[in-house]
Amino acid sequence: MKKSLALLLSAAMTVSLLAGCGGGGTPNAGISSGAAAPGGAASGGGSNAGSTDLPSYSFQLGFNTVEDSVRGEMAHVFADYVEEASNGRVTVEIFANSSLGSEQEMVEMVKTGSLDFTIPGVTALSNVDKNFGAYGLPFMVSNFDEAHALLDGSFGDALKDIAKNNGYKLLSWGDLGTVQITNNVRPINSLTDMKGLNMRCTNEEVSLKTMAALGCATTTLAFSELYLGLSQGVVDGQFNPIDAIYQNSFTEVQDYLAIVNMYTYGITLLMNDSKFESMDAETQQILTDGALKAQEAARVYCANAENEYLQKVKDEGCFVEITTPDTAEFKAATASVYDDFLATCDSRVVEAINAIR
Repeated sequence: MKKSLALLLSAAMTVSLLAGCGGGGTPNAGISSGAAAPGGAASGGGSNAGSTDLPSYSFQLGFNTVEDSVRGEMAHVFADYVEEASNGRVTVEIFANSSLGSEQEMVEMVKTGSLDFTIPGVTALSNVDKNFGAYGLPFMVSNFDEAHALLDGSFGDALKDIAKNNGYKLLSWGDLGTVQITNNVRPINSLTDMKGLNMRCTNEEVSLKTMAALGCATTTLAFSELYLGLSQGVVDGQFNPIDAIYQNSFTEVQDYLAIVNMYTYGITLLMNDSKFESMDAETQQILTDGALKAQEAARVYCANAENEYLQKVKDEGCFVEITTPDTAEFKAATASVYDDFLATCDSRVVEAINAIR
């Protein structure tokens, strides 16, 4: 009897050790007594047969803006969908406002596998591969429809391939908004008014060259440092979509807004490619479907935010003066940025951009 009891206790301890829980993107052991087999494509709405036989995942998603933003909208739609579609087997914890690091730091964390998802600007990935900077070429598109056609076509496909070659899985796109210029020195009525302004830039070739072509000095600052930089006069001005300008309180430390529609910024839901490929087919499908839901939500959000936040800054008197300069001379001044930048880009990227110029 003692021998039988010892064997039973040994077996119980073995089962207990095998049933440990995981976190931070590490799959948990399946709770079924049978072997965990890869599932098929997830069905919509969260009724997934056999999902209890698959690993569970607890993911983290970080981004650099406040939660009440298009990135926050994208993150929550994604997280809500994957949790519902997986019946709670897959969860996503959201970390906003650079709480896990700067935009560039989180991109690198995804590469190393220490963060599961992030939502960087498309052009922020130019530090991974310069081709991503092409989406930030000035005055390239004039509205969201043109931007979507570019990202949903051969240009976007090329960037997804380039991302994969660099170890990333680019799950979907999102709109960040149309970029306007603010500063503390003078109203912008013409190209001449740009000359000499010290503008905050990200450390990206296209934005640095664009500001230089407009006659500006540049200082690179992380987004999390921008409010302080503006308030202390480290930089005179910055450029961002109007909702980001309002949501991050740049209206408190800037006097002049110029509506120039310089860029149509985009964002992307990004994860580690090897991590994605290591997952069962059902989980991959759930993440893919959730990312497309998040893309749709981000695009709707931005379509509404442009007018809503411009009206807010007008109604609340956020700026001393708002101007709408003729941008023809801005476009002419920055035309050389295209030739310089595209000279060393992927042929698919060059072909797609030349087709719309």
